[in-house]
Amino acid sequence: MGNVELLTAADVELMQGLAQRVTATHPDLVNSDASYGELAWNWGRGHAADGAHWPRRLWFSGGELVAWGWAQLPRRVRRNDGSVKDVTGAYLACQVHPEHARLVDDVITWFDATAGNIERTVLPGAADEFASKRWAAHGYETDPAALGDTGSWTQLNERDLIEIEEPVLPKGFRFRTADEAGPAAAVQAHVDAWAPSSYTASSYEGVRRTPAYRGDLHVLVEAPDATMAASAILWLDEVNETVEFEPVGTHPGHRRLGLGRAMLLHGMHRARAAGARHATVACLGAPGHPKARGLYYGVGFREISRDAPLIKTPS
Repeated sequence: MGNVELLTAADVELMQGLAQRVTATHPDLVNSDASYGELAWNWGRGHAADGAHWPRRLWFSGGELVAWGWAQLPRRVRRNDGSVKDVTGAYLACQVHPEHARLVDDVITWFDATAGNIERTVLPGAADEFASKRWAAHGYETDPAALGDTGSWTQLNERDLIEIEEPVLPKGFRFRTADEAGPAAAVQAHVDAWAPSSYTASSYEGVRRTPAYRGDLHVLVEAPDATMAASAILWLDEVNETVEFEPVGTHPGHRRLGLGRAMLLHGMHRARAAGARHATVACLGAPGHPKARGLYYGVGFREISRDAPLIKTPS
């Protein structure tokens, strides 16, 4: 890739700081991969394996980060079932502070130059009309596949933590934290829920090393046979007194028992005790993916923003 600058842990902390500032004033403009928790999760779980394919560019004003771009370039992903997935296109995660919106053009130009003449995708927020126009001016178009009934676009959901229903688990199940259950159980819980997955013990160690991670806010549900039947990591943004659930998953052998609902409510109680007044969670928004959305709506979340997936094909 030549003399490019690769994403570092220090960069991610700066990017989280920008996420906090944008969240405070324009929460609907926080891109899907640019939230406080999502940045920590994506960096932590993937940098050991994929970091060599993660060039980045940062823009500052008065010593403060005001825009960034994180390119994820073609690579081979190995999953725990022995399969491999070849990623042939380039994807951009990015964020521009609304007071410096014109930097969007610089971000786009950098991404095009960094990725080269291959398929490029990006997920600007649907509410960011200025950015959408600038992406279009650079040749990016609506991605019809991503916007289809089974498309991959996401929506962000929110609720307050004023009144929270008490969680109820089936007989024999109990709540645990990752601190209590240990790393092996926390990793297995994620792998079981998301199989096939590239998540490993090394991935989890990367997550644990992020400053935003708290083992007491990594909640699990233990089944009577000691299997970790469900798990969720809660990312507490103390500046904005908000908590983000990411990821949330249930073991396929323990679904339809109400575990996800109970775990979310339990997590909200723990988050409120830790100082949060507000919660967010993302999910796939297309009509063909109703399950997670229904779960989150069932515990009081409602949509606040959504992606507008764009694509640029090789010329």
